[in-house]
Amino acid sequence: MAKIKLIRREKESPLARVLVPVTSVLMAFAVGWIILALAGHNPVLVYQKLYNGALGSSYAVSETMVKAIPLMVAGLAVSLAFKMKLWNIGAEGQIYMGALAASWIALNLGQSSGPWLVIPLMMIAAFAAGACWGLVPGVLKAYWQVNETIITLMLNYVAISWVDYLVFGPWKDPNSMGFPLTPIFAPAAQLPTWGDSRVHLGLILAMVIAIIFYLSIQYTRWGYEVRVMGESSAAARYAGMNVTKNIMLVMLISGGIAGIAGMIEVSGITHRLQQGISPGYGYTAIIVAWLARLNPLAIIMVAFLFGALLVGGFAVQIVGVSFSITQVLQGTVLFFLLAGEIFINYKVVLAHKEVL
Repeated sequence: MAKIKLIRREKESPLARVLVPVTSVLMAFAVGWIILALAGHNPVLVYQKLYNGALGSSYAVSETMVKAIPLMVAGLAVSLAFKMKLWNIGAEGQIYMGALAASWIALNLGQSSGPWLVIPLMMIAAFAAGACWGLVPGVLKAYWQVNETIITLMLNYVAISWVDYLVFGPWKDPNSMGFPLTPIFAPAAQLPTWGDSRVHLGLILAMVIAIIFYLSIQYTRWGYEVRVMGESSAAARYAGMNVTKNIMLVMLISGGIAGIAGMIEVSGITHRLQQGISPGYGYTAIIVAWLARLNPLAIIMVAFLFGALLVGGFAVQIVGVSFSITQVLQGTVLFFLLAGEIFINYKVVLAHKEVL
């Protein structure tokens, strides 16, 4: 009698690393085809609309990139913490705090200063605000072993509520006709864009952060310490590494990078602070980071894939597909990509067992 067993691979197969994700996506779309057909939709038409909406034109690609940029930056932010086995689930709140701090600079200095001063100050303020939001759970974890997952998650709601208070109250634009919005930023506080598209300077910033992150983790002493602590904090302490200091530092930098994602969104896209400034980028970034296996350069590509799914999901609603169906399609792709990771790390074998 044969039994199916999973045996961990001693070494990952480069071929599997390429073929498994491609196969996973194809299987996800095959299952999606069945779901669409059962729901009474024409799968060919829906998939054609999905492709055209996300990648079918220069405008579609630019809009996909717009959605991918904050996912890139936030994905890089959480992946740094994950490298050290610190579960920063608070990127959403750190994005909000970064957006809040950057907005304060824009609203107070945007009219009186040039972009050469306002944009860097917005970035510094956003990094500082996100860093403080990450440092709080970092200190609690470093000194008292408080669960950082719970603290970072709870701080998300505090940050979101704080932004809601400001846009409904003190910072509300008197000309917004009741909508929770701040006044629009001055041109000096808006990130430059390429041509007529909405793709902005945040794309270059995301790539620079990814390159710096990759080089730091792979080729610096600090990066080596982060990797060792991620494998075993006990071994790191035995080797004389300052684990307490690095926990706080990694959470601070992780939160600061997520804060920059908030600055990029308000300065590059909305040009004002408003309710719901992030539609869950901080949570989606966690999935992006893990699918990229915490590789900074791969995060750029995976974020683009998720940006395409988001933009394509909006496009298929034009042909009568409900938003819930598009979410099912996105979830199906995610499920198969995650399931495919099993076949990258394990090989399937048939074990024969005699039956007496």
